[in-house]
Amino acid sequence: MRELNTKGYIDEPIDPTLDLVEEINKLKKEKNAVLLAHYYQEPEIQDIADYIGDSLGLSQQAAKTEADVIVFAGVHFMAETAKILSPDKKVLLPDLKAGCSLSDSCPPHLFAKFKEKYPDHIAITYVNCTAELKALSDIVCTSSNAVQIVESLPKEQKIIFGPDKNLGDYVKRKTGRDDLVLWNGACMVHEIFSQERIAELRTQYPEAKFIAHPECEEELLRVSDYIGSTSGLLKYTKENPANVFIVATESGIIHQMQKANPQKLFIPAPPNNACACNDCPYMKLNTLEKLYNCMKYELPEVDLPADVVERARRPIERMLEISERLGL
Repeated sequence: MRELNTKGYIDEPIDPTLDLVEEINKLKKEKNAVLLAHYYQEPEIQDIADYIGDSLGLSQQAAKTEADVIVFAGVHFMAETAKILSPDKKVLLPDLKAGCSLSDSCPPHLFAKFKEKYPDHIAITYVNCTAELKALSDIVCTSSNAVQIVESLPKEQKIIFGPDKNLGDYVKRKTGRDDLVLWNGACMVHEIFSQERIAELRTQYPEAKFIAHPECEEELLRVSDYIGSTSGLLKYTKENPANVFIVATESGIIHQMQKANPQKLFIPAPPNNACACNDCPYMKLNTLEKLYNCMKYELPEVDLPADVVERARRPIERMLEISERLGL
């Protein structure tokens, strides 16, 4: 039986003459597997996926399939969400160490203590968090529906919002709910953008639209032409007649933007130093080689205790109920 190495993935030698794309497609058929790829994955992984998208949407899509196996080319909390929505399917993640700085910024045991300080508040958590954190929540939200979810609740309802303080602050401004209690968490990719270097780009490309994910800091969002989820940003670039876009989110989404709009120019918003910090290092841990071994040996598997699955599913279902009622 194959075992994971200490780094959290199967590290079996692969014949260099193999066509990995062809072999992965064969494995999908042999194992009745569906391959999901988040927008932030490397282009070669996106190009062989059955579905490409945001984390919750991918898990919902996989749940509708007849697949026996879900292979999630993304990060750990996304694979957990897939397991929550498809508890009877086997869920695989190419690299167990593919984590998330935002998710890591909110340890469930500390959030539980935080909640105790506010017993008359309900907890709304952004879907980019662990299954255990979802299980502590009353409602889960996405970046595209967070504002509407909060607005759907009575004004007198007190709310804790976590784990992303920037998204929470954006929701506060949009809804006027100044009493929203925020957990102090953030995504390192969305906090690294340089205002000064973006301003220089906008001077260089005065016709460009500056678009940003709501996980970015307030100073950037205030000068954005459009704020939206990853899917929302992609849609905006398709529908807006502009030919140049400066994109403030993880750079992996630009692959889909460019495929949909080959005549347009997409510029990743620069970070405030020389590193490639607008690439998520966790997302980029997944490679074709790891994906092949993962599917071949059906490891690493992401599993969850039944009680966590049940408790984590409830706040997701509540979000979906509210979204359906609002026609989102």
